[in-house]
Order: sequence, then structure tokens, then C-alpha cells
Amino acid sequence: MIIENVSYTGQHCETTTLGALLRHGGLDLSEPMLFGLGEGLGFVYWDAKNLDFPFLGGRVKPFALTRTAADRLGLALHVHETASPRKAWQNVADALAAGHPVGLQLDCYHLDYFTTKVHFGGHFVAMHGYDDTHAHLIDTAQQGGKVTTTLKSLEQARNERGPMTARNLSYTVTPTTPPDLATAIRTAVTANARAFLNPPIANLGHRGIAKAAHQVTRWLDRSSDPARDLPLAATLMERGGTGGSLFRALYRDFLAESATIVDADDLRLGHRLYAEIAPLWTEVSHHIAAAGETRDPNHLAHAATLLADLADRERHAMQVLADL
Repeated sequence: MIIENVSYTGQHCETTTLGALLRHGGLDLSEPMLFGLGEGLGFVYWDAKNLDFPFLGGRVKPFALTRTAADRLGLALHVHETASPRKAWQNVADALAAGHPVGLQLDCYHLDYFTTKVHFGGHFVAMHGYDDTHAHLIDTAQQGGKVTTTLKSLEQARNERGPMTARNLSYTVTPTTPPDLATAIRTAVTANARAFLNPPIANLGHRGIAKAAHQVTRWLDRSSDPARDLPLAATLMERGGTGGSLFRALYRDFLAESATIVDADDLRLGHRLYAEIAPLWTEVSHHIAAAGETRDPNHLAHAATLLADLADRERHAMQVLADL
């Protein structure tokens, strides 16, 4: 059972999955547009006793992006969750039999084609078919695009439990009426900006970036293996499905595309500001990696200075966009 002509090339797993489902349904939108309409940009600094090392995140929580984009675009989103692996498979098989590719949230650790085995329960793929032994999937370009994994490994990935996992989550998305992109863009930009400016706790949004600036200078002491932990944190910021610059490059490109649809000075200014912000995040990641490789705390001091500046820059950019 294979649905033909399902494809999408993307850098981030959730937007790649959404893009593949929508393209098959007749709505073809760029990955930055999907990320922005999903109000995907965020920030979280998270550290806890049960973590080996602090986590820096640059987007909203898993599946929130898809739900929001569906709402902004007026899509029909059908979601299934179950604790039963048998029922979970039936949900997928029924959707495929009806001609709909299916989005899945799962733990990429179990997928055969992942060469780096790290548990991450917030990964997404689009499934467009299966045979007697393998599932046929769409993943990010970095992971190979059109890939396969054994049915057994897929079941394990979907049924994994732990941080950011879902209960065998599967979903289909169907366009209903042609979307009003201009209205959707205005709504998404202002809502994302206001959420970023008014985080409920100090670990999130611009306040979280400022907190990271205070904490990052302690990272050499915080880590049991700096040569491993700091370069890994930097790699996740740049190449962990973020599109570069901890998702800021994707948001910059969303604002650029939006400015061709919505004629607004605030939108054009927001784009210029994020065009300046994005490369600074890459610079932060380089200093973090260098600190782990050299054990030189000066690199973390530089990273802290940049993060403090970025907290101010992003607050200002979002204040501009909140008034769109």
C-alpha cells in the first residue's frame, strides 16, 4: 500500500511533515511560511537535576505548530492518540487506505535510518505507505528525504515513553477552502510576538534568552564531559533540524516572504531585524562549541555577551511585530 507523489524537502521535521501532507492535498506552501503560520518561534532555557546538560530550544512545543497552522489556514485536522499499538497501526492503515498520507510523532531513536542514536520523542515524519516489512516515510533532507524503516522499529518509535513523547500520535490534514494568507500572516505574526514578549515563566521567550546569558558562563563546570556536551549543544542549535541559527533563519525567511504578501512597514522592519539576529545565534553556537573543545571560559563569556544582546534585539523585534 503506497500512495504515490508524496514529497517535500525541508529542514525541520514538523514543518517537513506538514508540508508533505498539505502538498498532497493540493496546498503547496514553503517551509518558512508553514513555520511562521504555526507561530513556531520561541525560546526555552531548561535545566534540571535529571538532565545531563542544559537544553536550549528555539521553538514551541511539539505539535503546537501543526495545530496552530491548521487553525490559521482553516485546515481540517484529524488527530488520533491511543495507548494500544494495535489500534495505533489501524488508525494509520485506515488513513492510508483512504488515500491520505499520515503525520506521525515518534521517538527517532528507533528509526533504522538514523545514524545518531539519541532519544528524542518530539520527532515527526509523514508516512505514505508500507509493504510487508517496511514503512515508507518522508523525513527531513538531512535524514534522507524519502526513507524506509522496518514496521517493528516504527512501532517501537511510536510507542516510546519519555520526555516530549506522544501516545502513538497520528494525524491527517486536509485543505478545505483556499486560505486568506494575508490575514493568516497578520494573525500569526502578532500572536507569536505577543507570546514571546509575555512568557509565563523566566525560562521562556526573551526572558529565557537573558537567563541563558547569565547561566552559560557556568557550563564548563556544569558538564561532566565538556568536550562532548558543549559541542553537542552547539550542533543541535545549528544542525538539529532548526534550519540554522536556532530557527531564526527560518523565521527571517518567513518574514521576508510575508512582506511580499502583506504591505506593512512593521513587517519589513521585523524582517531586517531578524536578518541581523540570525547570524548572531550562529556566532553563539560557535563560541559554545569552541569552549567545549578548548576548555577556554572566554568563549562562554563571549557567548554570554551575545545572548544578552540577543535578548534585547529579539524583544525589540517582537515589539515591532506585535503592532502589525
